[in-house]
Amino acid sequence: MDSDLSLEFLRVVEQAAIACAHTMGQGDRHGSDHVAVEAMRKVMDSVPIDGTIVIGEGERDEAPMLYIGEKVGLAHALKGRGSASGFPQVDIAVDPLEGTNLCATGAPNAIAVLAASTRGGLLHAPDLYMEKLVVGPSSKDKVSLDAPVHENLKAIAGCLGRRVEDLVIIVLDRPRHEKLIADIRATGARIRLIGDGDLSAGITAAVVGSGVHAVMGTGGAPEGVLTAAAMRCLNGEIFARLVITKPEHEERCRAMGITDLKKIYRSKDLAPGSKVIFAATGVTDGSMLKGVKFRGDVIETETVVMRSVTGTVRWIRADHRQLEKFHLD
Repeated sequence: MDSDLSLEFLRVVEQAAIACAHTMGQGDRHGSDHVAVEAMRKVMDSVPIDGTIVIGEGERDEAPMLYIGEKVGLAHALKGRGSASGFPQVDIAVDPLEGTNLCATGAPNAIAVLAASTRGGLLHAPDLYMEKLVVGPSSKDKVSLDAPVHENLKAIAGCLGRRVEDLVIIVLDRPRHEKLIADIRATGARIRLIGDGDLSAGITAAVVGSGVHAVMGTGGAPEGVLTAAAMRCLNGEIFARLVITKPEHEERCRAMGITDLKKIYRSKDLAPGSKVIFAATGVTDGSMLKGVKFRGDVIETETVVMRSVTGTVRWIRADHRQLEKFHLD
């Protein structure tokens, strides 16, 4: 889990983003996701790791690749050839295309995402909803998931030296958030409603100067773990609690080793690894990353790669040249 691996994971998310960007705006969300998964899986086997997918496309009977528990990496590709040992053991969480609807319609903020950690460093989260509150470094010790909305917003504003009316809060535009939206508006704070992509929104909230100051509401638990991995690198914070509404939800949690069903998780609970790497490439233009651009023989991408050990955040714009079209004189 050194800096060289962060560049390997950079290649993985770049290729996934390029693959699904070819389908952008074609209205086929499943097709967009499919090509992203295939591209990510193909590149993954060239990465020098002994990797295990802990958050992916679902259980094996639902996903042909990047399923939970699948072995990936060069160690897997070389298995049986006598040279598969010696690679670092790595747990991997992926969302090959976060915002399938966004890609299918050409809307902003679709991204390809990967988080990696030392073995056991990412929570095996069930595919349920989570209550979430995501904030940046300055206010992470001043807010609470159980506090009223007005108290949290007052605390965030105080930490930032702003008025509550100057805050921008991102909320998924869902019927379940009707009361939350009303409570935020009652404080005078501004809201940015999004159709999909609370992972991208959560990362934006922790980046200083993004113009976003918090994310509130209920979203997917797997995305919560990926957000936590980014928070470990950005020094932001996510507060999260699983939403258990049915007996089968409780059974699923216990089957995955989760016994405290009311626990409020923070970043180090969801992504406790001593070394965490997070990488994301823009598919469509967004508030955090520019989308893939096709310019003749050049494909342009923008990626963010982060490491928790050093706190390094790299923003990388790359030109991918189709070399087979070039010939030496």
